[in-house]
Amino acid sequence: MGYLLVSFSHSNATLSMREKLAFSDEQRDIALFDLTSQSSINEAILINTCNRMALLLSINSHIEAQKYLFEYLSKHSLISIEELEGVANIFEDNSAIHHLFSVASSLESIVVGETQIAGQLKEAFAHAHEKGFCSKELSRVMHYAFKCAAEVRNRTEISKNKVSVASVAIAMAKNELGDLAGKKALVIGVGEMSLLATKHLVASGAQVSVTNRTLESAKELAIECGSEVSVVSFDDLKEHLNSHELLFTSTSSSEPIITSSMINKASNQRYWFDMAVPRDIDEECLCDDINLYHIDDLKSIVTENKALRQEETLLAHEIIGRYSMEFFGWLKSLEIEPVLKQLYSMAEDAAQVETKRVIDKGFIPEEHEQSLQKATSQSMKRFLHNITTRLRQSASQSSADTTLQALQYLLGEESAPDIYKCEHVKDE
Repeated sequence: MGYLLVSFSHSNATLSMREKLAFSDEQRDIALFDLTSQSSINEAILINTCNRMALLLSINSHIEAQKYLFEYLSKHSLISIEELEGVANIFEDNSAIHHLFSVASSLESIVVGETQIAGQLKEAFAHAHEKGFCSKELSRVMHYAFKCAAEVRNRTEISKNKVSVASVAIAMAKNELGDLAGKKALVIGVGEMSLLATKHLVASGAQVSVTNRTLESAKELAIECGSEVSVVSFDDLKEHLNSHELLFTSTSSSEPIITSSMINKASNQRYWFDMAVPRDIDEECLCDDINLYHIDDLKSIVTENKALRQEETLLAHEIIGRYSMEFFGWLKSLEIEPVLKQLYSMAEDAAQVETKRVIDKGFIPEEHEQSLQKATSQSMKRFLHNITTRLRQSASQSSADTTLQALQYLLGEESAPDIYKCEHVKDE
């Protein structure tokens, strides 16, 4: 059993490629089903956010799983396997776990320290688990990832003055317009990105309107953000597009919801922020009075954010490294416990056999059988105590596999590797 993580993110893949690789909710379930139906793949989690599309897999064969995965992604995205392989970040086993922990701790986010990614990972894990696409193996990994992310947040100040893609977009708007007080802003969508954008706009004094295809959902978001927020009908989207200076959109639509035919010429400059992947705003919407920003256009503030958090990032990496080592040590301890249980069971059987032999030979009166049994069992346990303690400690060391396999051979397990099996043993 091993782990494979393949990632396409803001750091290695263009926005256009990430759009083609994105999965709708319906496509996600089909993909997870298809992947876990392969003999080389046991469990799968699909992470699909505005910044990345990644697949975390529990596998039997790295070569076969990776081959099938890229064939599947090529068919889904209509991008050649060669191009996908040339761009993808591919992580196996230890490096896969380390990268996952880094992602969960927001070190791989476009905005270091942002708080959305933990929730997105939890949603992806919960969905895969509920649908039966992941079980014991990936559950162990994800729970450790969340523990690691929590410690990074608690022991560092990487998330101090919490930031998100939405807050960076608002900061970009302030850079362009200065004070946002009194500015008319339209927010499209009701996801976490839209919620955060609305809250930041309200805090900045903007006049905020929200809209969504489902009007009731828009009303719920408006209530959560305060009485200053108004709700407008999605059917009147064209009218509101042309009457607001600021636009922030983040929906799960697989197609652009704003096209060039919906845009009228305006006398003032407008600033539109498309935070969705795939994009909500068609590229043909560009005109003289519209300044359009996508996820990947927020680099200047992101760079400043990373510089301010450099020392905290180093500490976070130390925590992630320790958690990665602890995770694999814990996995090895799970593997060694059944072997230790067998060792104690064999010792107990030997104690019982020797007790019966001593009683049957008349060396000790039969009425002392129970005391003798207790004494021989306790002697075996005392003898094995230091041995089993050392074996448990070895689970966190690089030699753990060798130690475990040797012990399996000594106990006569058929699963012991051939390297420990010598032909002359039987002859002796």
